[in-house]
Amino acid sequence: MLIPFDLLEAETLTRLIEDFVTREGTDNGDDTPLETRVERVRRALQKGEAVIVYDPDSQLCQLMRKMDVPKEWLEE
Repeated sequence: MLIPFDLLEAETLTRLIEDFVTREGTDNGDDTPLETRVERVRRALQKGEAVIVYDPDSQLCQLMRKMDVPKEWLEE
């Protein structure tokens, strides 16, 4: 299930993005400040390049590049 980013409260969205950009393995040695990485993801969401995916079975929410999302999820 895709969750439109603009339906989330601003603080909730920011925390979700911060969680994503600070996960182990996502920085790849990137020394870019946290605020910059958060803004990059926020812009990707606004441009439609990234989406928020929610799995009701596991109750987990994650960010994905739109191009990596199964096509059938985008058609729901």
